Amino acid sequence: MSTRGFLLWIAAAIPLVLIAGAAFVVGSAYLDHRRAIEREKVAYPAPGELVAVGPPGAREGLLHVYAEGVGNPTLVFLSGLGTSSPYYDFRTLFERLSDHYRIAVVERAGYGWSEVSARSRDLATVLEETRTALRRAGESPPYVLFPHSMAGLEALLWAERHSEEVEAIIGLDPLVPGYEPDAEEGPALSRLETLLARTGLMRSGPDVFDRNFPAMVEGRLDPCEAAAAETIFMRRTHTQDMWDEVRALEENLALVRALGPPDVPVHAFVSGQGTEAWIDGVVSFATASGGEAVVLDAGHYVHLAEPVLIAEKSRELIEASSAR
Repeated sequence: MSTRGFLLWIAAAIPLVLIAGAAFVVGSAYLDHRRAIEREKVAYPAPGELVAVGPPGAREGLLHVYAEGVGNPTLVFLSGLGTSSPYYDFRTLFERLSDHYRIAVVERAGYGWSEVSARSRDLATVLEETRTALRRAGESPPYVLFPHSMAGLEALLWAERHSEEVEAIIGLDPLVPGYEPDAEEGPALSRLETLLARTGLMRSGPDVFDRNFPAMVEGRLDPCEAAAAETIFMRRTHTQDMWDEVRALEENLALVRALGPPDVPVHAFVSGQGTEAWIDGVVSFATASGGEAVVLDAGHYVHLAEPVLIAEKSRELIEASSAR
């Protein structure tokens, strides 16, 4: 082989070697990731109950419902888009309320210990899954709904379609119809992060969990809780259900906009670090519904930044609603 031919062969082979090397790294990471998930499921089982939301007796579509405490009404916590572990996200707030009330955290499909689904993420479907999960877990109304962020839409549809079940809504920086998102904002999820999460490459990043799970950023988890929450973070970051929620968001917003104000008060703890349009939209909606809005010097995860204040004020709001 001539020198020129040899150099051409090397030039052609290098890309193939690089591709093969990258495929080996990704493939190895994926296999290690799947094995780690199976070990973690055994080491950290769901703290609550896994219930089927399909036909009676079906095993498909298991959702995780965690409940504790006694009292009336039952407080139902609904997470925002992309929160990998709603149970650990809400824990620092609900543990301050469960000594007065029954609390329940419902993890939607693709979140926490709930299974990933192939079902539509239109709001009506999501709501019926939540109500079915609560009923089959033995929970019953009246409810006070605590939606964070995007779950504000589910709470409003719930109050409209099943007003007899909902006593009040206490939103945690909730999305409401009065807010008009900027068309240039794009999806709230990252395709790169999705790839890293699904291949398992995210596990090799330094302090990924510590820097990206809000409850860790706010220092709300002890070492044992952090160890368990990290396993959920690794398998429930940017799941298919979360992406389907992003794609359904415009349709879901349009559905709730058409409903008009609910017949129950909508209270809200609002992030003062949000955009002016977001703050004005949430405050105006809460006021128009007969509720109160409290603007906090906190980020979007207001319940992690100010759990004591929110718990104390929530008790006041719940008692006022119960007395109506």
